[in-house]
Amino acid sequence: MEANAAAGNHRSSDPEAAPEVRPPSAGCPSPLLEAEQQEILTARARILARPPEQAEAAAERIEVVEFSLAYERYGIELSYIGEVYPLKDLTRIPCTPRFVVGVMNVRGKILSIIDLRQFFELPDKGLSDLNKVIIVRDAAIEFGILADAILGVRMLALSHLQPSLPTLTDIRCDYLKGITEDRLVVLDGGRILGDRGIVVHEEV
Repeated sequence: MEANAAAGNHRSSDPEAAPEVRPPSAGCPSPLLEAEQQEILTARARILARPPEQAEAAAERIEVVEFSLAYERYGIELSYIGEVYPLKDLTRIPCTPRFVVGVMNVRGKILSIIDLRQFFELPDKGLSDLNKVIIVRDAAIEFGILADAILGVRMLALSHLQPSLPTLTDIRCDYLKGITEDRLVVLDGGRILGDRGIVVHEEV
């Protein structure tokens, strides 16, 4: 039996394009939490509404989705996020890397689900309430990232991001875009998605 647990099928190749959030089918309740879905839709509308003269200025700023994981706050660029999905029906797969906690069926696609704490080789600390999956994607790959809670969408100036802290491990620095003054760890979505070691091709 072959499990190809990470590749996506229908994604835009434009990295600047806002993520697609599909409306629920008629008669079928959406699994997304309404507040989170509306916030992502609103952020997407702001991107699409930018006049041409603001596009160049916007290149110096990024819009990120902020989320919590084991008492730490992370951010990842909105342009790499497809949707937020509740964690449910997770299926474990043997003989996979430790950071792959399993696979999940998301709208008919089987996606691998990643635990950033294991991916960044961070020590487990505190209690976690993993009940959200952030679907990240580019033109070649799609997978889910575990989160405790979605905290919102915010705009950040790239010039205000600080370099890595000495306490961060080497692997974590490789995927770091910077840290804000209030200690929000901003991840480099492009580098994470570009790591083909995340793709799971496993025969069992």
